[in-house]
Amino acid sequence: MRVLVIQSSPNRGGLTAACAAAAAEGAREAGAEVVDVRLNDLGIQRCDACDDGWGTCRSEHRCQKLDGFADVQAAVRDADAYVFVTPVYWGEPSETAKALLDRLRRCEATHREESALGGKWALCVAAAGGSGRGTLTCLASLERFLDHVGARPFDLIGITRYSREYKLEAIRRAAAAMVAWRG
Repeated sequence: MRVLVIQSSPNRGGLTAACAAAAAEGAREAGAEVVDVRLNDLGIQRCDACDDGWGTCRSEHRCQKLDGFADVQAAVRDADAYVFVTPVYWGEPSETAKALLDRLRRCEATHREESALGGKWALCVAAAGGSGRGTLTCLASLERFLDHVGARPFDLIGITRYSREYKLEAIRRAAAAMVAWRG
């Protein structure tokens, strides 16, 4: 099984990075091949709603913008399961995460049953390092994305700087359980 761990924080040593590392460790312990993607290194831009609002994303299920998105979309297609880890910014996923999710949604949601994420498990983690607020609304955004692209939510985990110690273990165990799950 190949698990794609996607994180979207500019901070390489922060809570989001620790969550992604915990998920990758759990997936590897359960026997998965893990592919790590750090969105902030890829220069993925926001959706431009090309042409009449739908460019090649609707007709060809690919984005016509030339940046790091096509490589991530290919990795999404090759993966068997996903871990999405984002910092919480004002109760939402990070801008980098939203850029990816918006473009994936446009390319994959109209694919219906053939969506690259269709029927595959996903673990979503919202990491609130500052105030600790906003994890629930951030997770709701991530869950809505999964619904649009036909992915199956395995678990939705909110973590704050206050719950870091025990929630990192929960993330590790959730990723391992997702790999082991055959349902």
